Amino acid sequence: MIALILRELKLSLRHGADTTASLLFFIIAGTLFPFALGPGPTTLAAIAAGVVWVCALLAALLPLDRLFGADYEDGTLDLLLLSGLPAYGVAFAKTAVHWLTTGLPLLIIAGPLAIMLRLPAEHVPLLLLTLLPGTMLLSLLGTLAAAITLGARRAAVLMPLITLPLMIPTLIFGAAAVTSAHPSAALYMLAAMFCAALPLAPLGAGAALKAAAE
Repeated sequence: MIALILRELKLSLRHGADTTASLLFFIIAGTLFPFALGPGPTTLAAIAAGVVWVCALLAALLPLDRLFGADYEDGTLDLLLLSGLPAYGVAFAKTAVHWLTTGLPLLIIAGPLAIMLRLPAEHVPLLLLTLLPGTMLLSLLGTLAAAITLGARRAAVLMPLITLPLMIPTLIFGAAAVTSAHPSAALYMLAAMFCAALPLAPLGAGAALKAAAE
């Protein structure tokens, strides 16, 4: 699994267009809101957490169509499934790489973007705290959806239709934790969803990979 993660990281660095596109989309989409709603600090502060979360969710979707697609097309996926690593291990390695190349950069950029959107400085650490399990959840669910739609017709259309309903609870509780007066309940829900998705999403994605390979 470590060898597979290192391989995927090297490929991501060699072909960094997907990661760059996700980060640019995250920044540009976030900066459009002040132009549409005006620069009023009260208005922007009220929506800053939600804007960051929505932009992070949409940016995490962009590289998913190539997560398994290239390996499926050139036959590498068959070799990975025959390598001795369980199918869920392959899915987990892909999830880890997706988070390291997309989720982690989004987490780093989220702080400056939130400050630009006039989010109070005392709320920024809480926003980053919610995004840490939140981006991991997005990677887990996104990997599951990418595996389910692998080899399907119009997979690029099906993937958002499958992924977005699964990600809505993460979006709700992530934004609520920042804006609520008592954020602990929303944080507990995020942690619970992450603990549930951590074993289940790779298992489901592994089963979908086996079905696609057959």
